[in-house]
Amino acid sequence: MSEGEQAKPRRRRNRRRRRRVADPADTPARANTGSTAPDAAPGKPRPRRRPDRLRTVHETSAGGLVVTGLDGPREAQRAALIGRLDRRGRMLWSLPKGHIEVGETAEQTAIREVAEETGIHGRVLAALGRIDYWFVTEGRRVHKTVHHYLLRFSGGQLSDADVEVAEVAWVPIPELRSRLAYADERRLADVADELIVTLQSEGPDALPPLPPSTPRRRPQTHSHARSHRPDNRTPGRKNGRGPGP
Repeated sequence: MSEGEQAKPRRRRNRRRRRRVADPADTPARANTGSTAPDAAPGKPRPRRRPDRLRTVHETSAGGLVVTGLDGPREAQRAALIGRLDRRGRMLWSLPKGHIEVGETAEQTAIREVAEETGIHGRVLAALGRIDYWFVTEGRRVHKTVHHYLLRFSGGQLSDADVEVAEVAWVPIPELRSRLAYADERRLADVADELIVTLQSEGPDALPPLPPSTPRRRPQTHSHARSHRPDNRTPGRKNGRGPGP
């Protein structure tokens, strides 16, 4: 071995190389997505976004069954109903009703709504009962309570001037159950039958007393706004089925 070869240091085999530290300038920039959350692991589903909860509101309405011929035989007694078209174009018959406004009691609302939706004026005799149900509209979950009353006819003529009503009709009391579209209101018709029998056999003093009702102090959220018929519709047009009182 020569002297030059002895002076040159011998390299060690299998020497562990030093790890190079990456220069930030050499690292490609990551696209800015506007989110600081780490990337989801491949194959792992991303968490679903929780749907927004519907706001729950409570509404209170009142309505009634106004009957003519209460002093006569059952076959001559008739009740005023309203008809509305559903999405399939079917006519659904029900009792007139509407929201209790500020300053009104439930009985006052029943009288007003019956007059607005049927054109018939009445006087409250007794309570028929209360119905409550739930529905969703305009991003809200609505709990609605409706107070119903039995009313005696005192005047007026059938009219479908209310924009929310398609038809109005005098329906014979014996046909009332078969005409009403909703089971809850058919049960109220049974209560009305019992009250009418009591009224004819024992007089108005035998009817159960009206439940206490205080005027409403605060406005409530309506599920839909009441509007008026356009000008091209004849105001006060009379429309109904069955003979008048």
